[in-house]
Amino acid sequence: MKALKFLLLILISVQGVLTAQDQSESPYFLVHAESDVEAFPLLSNQAEVRINGPIANVEITQSYKNTGQVPIEAVYVFPASTRAAVFHMEMRIGERVIRAEIKEKQKARQTYEQAKSEGKRVSLLEQHKPNVFQMNVANILPGDRIDVVLKYVEFIIPENQVYTFVYPTVVGPRFTGGGKQEQHFVQNPYMKEGRKPNYTFDIKASLNMPFPIIEVGSPSHKVDVNFFANESAEIGLDRQDINGGNRDFILEYKLSGASVASGVQTYSAGDEHFFLCQIEPPSVESNPRVNKKEFVFIVDVSGSMSGFPLDISKELMKNLLAKMQPHDKFNILFFAGSNYMLSAKSMDATQSNIKKAFYSMDQQRGGGGTQLLPALKSALAYEKEDGYARSFIIITDGYVAVEEAAFRLIAQSLGKANFFAFGIGSGVNRYLIEGIANVGRGKPFIVTQNKFAQKEAEKLAKYVSTPLLTDIRISTKNVKLSEVMPPNTPDLLAERPLYYFGKFDGAQNGSITIQGNQGGERWEKTVELPLAENKNEVLKYLWARETIRYLDDFNITNLTVERKDRITQLGLNYNLLTKYTSFVAVDDTPVIEDGDASKTVRQPLPLPQGVSNLAVGFEMDLEETLSDGLSVVKVVDIKVNSTNTYLQKIVESILETILEEYDNYALTALGEVSRVIYFDSKGQLLITKDNQAHWIRLERRLAKAFEQLGLKFPGESFEIEIIYK
Repeated sequence: MKALKFLLLILISVQGVLTAQDQSESPYFLVHAESDVEAFPLLSNQAEVRINGPIANVEITQSYKNTGQVPIEAVYVFPASTRAAVFHMEMRIGERVIRAEIKEKQKARQTYEQAKSEGKRVSLLEQHKPNVFQMNVANILPGDRIDVVLKYVEFIIPENQVYTFVYPTVVGPRFTGGGKQEQHFVQNPYMKEGRKPNYTFDIKASLNMPFPIIEVGSPSHKVDVNFFANESAEIGLDRQDINGGNRDFILEYKLSGASVASGVQTYSAGDEHFFLCQIEPPSVESNPRVNKKEFVFIVDVSGSMSGFPLDISKELMKNLLAKMQPHDKFNILFFAGSNYMLSAKSMDATQSNIKKAFYSMDQQRGGGGTQLLPALKSALAYEKEDGYARSFIIITDGYVAVEEAAFRLIAQSLGKANFFAFGIGSGVNRYLIEGIANVGRGKPFIVTQNKFAQKEAEKLAKYVSTPLLTDIRISTKNVKLSEVMPPNTPDLLAERPLYYFGKFDGAQNGSITIQGNQGGERWEKTVELPLAENKNEVLKYLWARETIRYLDDFNITNLTVERKDRITQLGLNYNLLTKYTSFVAVDDTPVIEDGDASKTVRQPLPLPQGVSNLAVGFEMDLEETLSDGLSVVKVVDIKVNSTNTYLQKIVESILETILEEYDNYALTALGEVSRVIYFDSKGQLLITKDNQAHWIRLERRLAKAFEQLGLKFPGESFEIEIIYK
């Protein structure tokens, strides 16, 4: 029954025309044979977090150790918060500490490669995406341990009086869609589903709040909480979760009374004066306006969503559909390798139509690639219902490498609808989810488990009913503001504070006033600007990171040379990691003669908790070690050739399942040969009559699979070629 269920997933995954991905642009499973080269150089990943009010100070320590017999270069791809302002890096070798320098990205890479070639220990930190970084550590000698320390600050925005701090732990595999990729991090080894990370994970956090803490805990990990006062607490990871680096660490806490201390913080550095202004949000209207709404749900049913993530999506969709009003309309676009609409036109939100949608969601199993861009194009081309306010609601884990193209497509379509995005699972690509909502003037949501689906669905229903505040403006008295971020304030959809970073000049009796429209009535709040202080240095990092966020992270439609130069200069001036600036640390003492002889090892990553092997893909699934204790046989390639592309993809997927069960002897017995298999005129698979018992056994397994799937291919044929190394 298990095999049949998996084969049904395969059938869904091959609907439509699928193109094979080039392996050089795709994630792949770890191939690990006996060798003198260390395969898992990352020893541990630790984080210490200090949260004071809305600002988190984070220190990460990555420990690398070479237990092999030859020098190595370790390459580790890891995630970060989309709001992280990384301002410091250092390399520790024993008692010695080498502080990294910030340089233009190309110059930093040149410095790294030269030091590596000269046999020096050297480390390099680069940004691939706002939430994906890469660490290179070169010339780690056998027996050596090298620690690399990163420091960053992050601004935390509470919502409905709940603060959420997220520490991402793993980069999920990214589907490239066959397009040309500049992000080399996409090609990274992964371990099979369910396998724990080969490195340890630990995190400690301390809270110091302006109001008493009434709730604190983690929905993602087991933690121990100790209170030292009403306003302060320490949180430690339970030792049972030492291998919990396969899912984002989430810390939630709630304060009594107001969630935000409205006011202004300042910092002076020479001629520059920085400020952070926070304003407590207005209360929710008791009688929101009733508008007719049309919801178009864009639901990811690709291979990476198979199993646990798709179960969450189903629960979420049931809750979202149940929240619609009778006067609303809706439709669902399902997408994987191809896409299709549930209905030719949007349907009324009647009970019978909602039941039809429930049934359709329940039939989804997950399979195939994640062709997000064609799905967005199909949705945007879909005819709008007159007189209805349209919202696109995208539900996905975000495991794609086409974020910028998606943002560009949405930005070019503003005015057609608002875009809301739900990230599904334990290791969501938050850059995509937040970017879609940011560019699409909507709201991002993250649903990590089934039990949170109802709460997030209720949030969306509240947000789309009516904004809390519109036409938001900022004005001042006796003070001049400049370079304020955000430059324009979108409508406030949730109970979250209004915040502004910027620079100011003159603060004697100065004040800042925020005005807006709430349900047709004027709303206003004024806060006094204190004299500049020297103790809030993090404000300059937060302002610079927020500026880069608006210049670069989501503003991909207008990236001019001047804008790129501006981002580069911000990185250099404020010592920040950006797309165009990197950190490099060099130990000037050579430890080997020829650093180019070091073996490069890419740290294998665990699949995020709940994500299946289907997230990585067929071509790479079969590259695994098979050992009988005497020798190692590695399946290098399995080729399936057929003039029928649909048939070819089905055979490839079935073989993936069957051959995983074969032992070393059975695989070797198949031989390094090819074999053509035929279907008769009625579409039944023919069993070859010869003395190749292992091939006959394989053909019978294939025939049974086709029978279970109810698939027939009259007169067709396909060729299987298995190659070993």
